[in-house]
Amino acid sequence: MDNKDLFNKCIALLTSVHRVTHELTQNAKSDSITPVQYKILEYITVSQPVTPSEISDCQNMSMPNTSRELKKLSEKKLIEKLSDTEDRRKQYIRLSKDGEILMKEAFTTIESRFQDRIQNASKEDLQEIDRALDILQTKLFY
Repeated sequence: MDNKDLFNKCIALLTSVHRVTHELTQNAKSDSITPVQYKILEYITVSQPVTPSEISDCQNMSMPNTSRELKKLSEKKLIEKLSDTEDRRKQYIRLSKDGEILMKEAFTTIESRFQDRIQNASKEDLQEIDRALDILQTKLFY
């Protein structure tokens, strides 16, 4: 296989990942937050603690928009800001207890949908999927 074919398969996979992500997460978030706020909380959940600039980069948002959304999430008591012990100007963001509860509820819904998708997969299929995910994580999505 040449690199162009591999690239085209990668693009097809990324497109499928976006579609399936939408299907799995649709209506999983609380009505008390916006879709943008949910995506920020989702990122914090799997990567915490994170800096505002990491959130901005990952979510493809400007720093002013990121700051505004973080302020709203802080006002809703869904996140906490921590100062770096060595550089007080640097802040880290993590979920608050309420944020953890909110995201646990969302992830429970998403997990249920995921389980529905794989319910007919054989043990061998699940092992292949597990191996493929490990390879993608270490070789492509590092």
